[in-house]
Amino acid sequence: MRDVVALTEAGVTLVVDASGPGLPVIAYWGPELPALDDGRLAALLRASQPVAGTNNIDPVPRVAVLPEHRTGWTGRPGLSGSASGRGWSPSFRSYAVPGGPLVYEAVDEEAGLTLRLEIQLLPSGLARQRATVRNDHDVPYVLNDLVLSYPVPAEATELLDFAGRHNRERVPQRSPLRTGIHLRENRKGRTGADSAYLLHAGTPGFGFESGRVWAVHTAWSGNHTHYAERVFTGEQRLGGGELLLPGEVRLARGQAYTSPWVYGGFGVGLDEVARRFHRHLRARSRPVGPRRPVTMNVWEAVYFDHDLDRLTELASLAASVGVERYVLDDGWFGSRRDDTAGLGDWVVSADVWPDGLHPLIERVRGLGMQFGLWFEPEMINEDSDLARAHPEWIMAARSGRPVESRTQQVLNLGLPEAYAHIKARILAILGEYPIDYIKWDHNRDLIDAGTRPGGEPGVHAQTEAFYRLLDEIRAAHPALEIESCSSGGARIDLGVLERTDRVWVSDNIDPHDRQHMLRWTTQLVPPEFLGSHVASGRSHTTGRRHDLSFRAGTAIFGHLGIEWDLTTASPAELSELTDWIARYKDWRDLLLGGDLVRMDGYGDDVLVHGVVAPDRSRALIAMVTMASPYPDPPAPLRFRGLDPRRLYRLRPLQPVDHPPRWWAEDLVLTGAILEHAGVAGPRVHPDTVVLYQADAV
Repeated sequence: MRDVVALTEAGVTLVVDASGPGLPVIAYWGPELPALDDGRLAALLRASQPVAGTNNIDPVPRVAVLPEHRTGWTGRPGLSGSASGRGWSPSFRSYAVPGGPLVYEAVDEEAGLTLRLEIQLLPSGLARQRATVRNDHDVPYVLNDLVLSYPVPAEATELLDFAGRHNRERVPQRSPLRTGIHLRENRKGRTGADSAYLLHAGTPGFGFESGRVWAVHTAWSGNHTHYAERVFTGEQRLGGGELLLPGEVRLARGQAYTSPWVYGGFGVGLDEVARRFHRHLRARSRPVGPRRPVTMNVWEAVYFDHDLDRLTELASLAASVGVERYVLDDGWFGSRRDDTAGLGDWVVSADVWPDGLHPLIERVRGLGMQFGLWFEPEMINEDSDLARAHPEWIMAARSGRPVESRTQQVLNLGLPEAYAHIKARILAILGEYPIDYIKWDHNRDLIDAGTRPGGEPGVHAQTEAFYRLLDEIRAAHPALEIESCSSGGARIDLGVLERTDRVWVSDNIDPHDRQHMLRWTTQLVPPEFLGSHVASGRSHTTGRRHDLSFRAGTAIFGHLGIEWDLTTASPAELSELTDWIARYKDWRDLLLGGDLVRMDGYGDDVLVHGVVAPDRSRALIAMVTMASPYPDPPAPLRFRGLDPRRLYRLRPLQPVDHPPRWWAEDLVLTGAILEHAGVAGPRVHPDTVVLYQADAV
């Protein structure tokens, strides 16, 4: 392997310099640099060597992917830890590992540490890195922190990441990148509804289409870190890693710790960054594809009131409108008649289901639908047989219990006995019943998540056990699909998406709020992974009322489902819902296999988004009026992503009260006209979605 390597994929070039004695450096990461031979690479490195400032180190050291304090770097170090106070400032000497594309090992003999670094540029154009540190010393090494980072240029002075809460996930927030550190630490034991999600740095005012943008994502479902940093010399970094609790990782001689993958995405505009992540997920070894079954979940229809006759009636109505998968939610097991008891007792309740789940499943499958079942394996109620039998399996940092949340505690899957028990219970249910799908829930943060009796921190072990449990269940049932739900969308990251087939965006299904949450969740996750349901006319979460056309027109831009007591729907509503589902089935190859496009320039009161077929032959476009528009009617509909020279027939897909004149015509436009000039839209009320279809002529 050469000391300096340039990789190019999908319009992105990554240059890694391992010519020095220390750790490898990402010397360039950004738009493709063509024809990079050895001479040009050498010239690039010479040209980018900065001049030392007054009172600075000379020559100025390049910052490695894992920055080291001993080089003079005064920003956040990549590795923090010690062996009883020794080896806290490591000095690694690196060499390439033969046979690996960009795999390096480095040794600090004095500190007794070996470091392995893996750097990749994926076919999607995403970069990713991870590190493994091993203790080769007799004294245990306590690892405090291990983060990996990417360089970003001086032009990237604006940050975008996300805040949020339960029922309002992924609220975007912008701030300037100033000298110092923008640090997002997540200590919830799961990804979190308020996680940074993706941390972007870009040129000022970057949007969906324009501006150069660099982004970082930590692919880990437990405690984690994202950060952006600028030091006094002007160097800027984006980085991330797992957030380790005190004493959580102690490495005896020969033991090692491997960090999560830290992804980096570059693009011109947020849409290009998003599509790189979409291509990566669509290329995974277990693709979900666009042919996603329309799903009904009965939670908001029945809650804990499980009655066979009522549930079979719902199944019949679901099948009649075109549903293809039926999911029984919480309340089928143990003493689980409300949310205060039964978690942990994964045995079908004989009181509610005297004949087991067989009668319901036979009815559902007889109607031609798949059957799914809800679990929450990582949680436990104190009022449960399991908690009474094994109180020591409840995570706690001291002799007392952690504060309750949703009347739940956390079951310590880091304990082999607890892990084996839960795994056996789940596999027993999957062995007895023909179950196609699991909705896997996780409804509270991990607070004081220790292992008894000593109370040592256990979030890292819990996260690894969660991954292992998913992997082993999947190995036993390869065809099983698994959805990740966590108080809605509080566990969405590339770590969990390596092992699951769907994520629940939010417990809030109000389409007004879902418009924003779908818009920003797709910054990382493609639509076919996003659970997106049509709820009842009055939202159970917000109390707002919406027409079915707005509820369905919002939900179709994801993996469509129903969360509505259809026994309360009128014949007209059932007929309209049937039409929407049929239309979705006709469109889902496009909706769940096309390229995402989100338009700038409309503010928050009007949203324009859609999907374009990869061959640019057609598109489905939504113009959404979120509030009373000003001006009225709003700005013309513009949409990019189509072939600028190709002709497209544009037609609206539902009637409105005040349409523009062109709706009565056979309108054919070039892609360039649609993008730059646009077409007049109708006058509509707030919370209205108008769909358009564009087909190449």
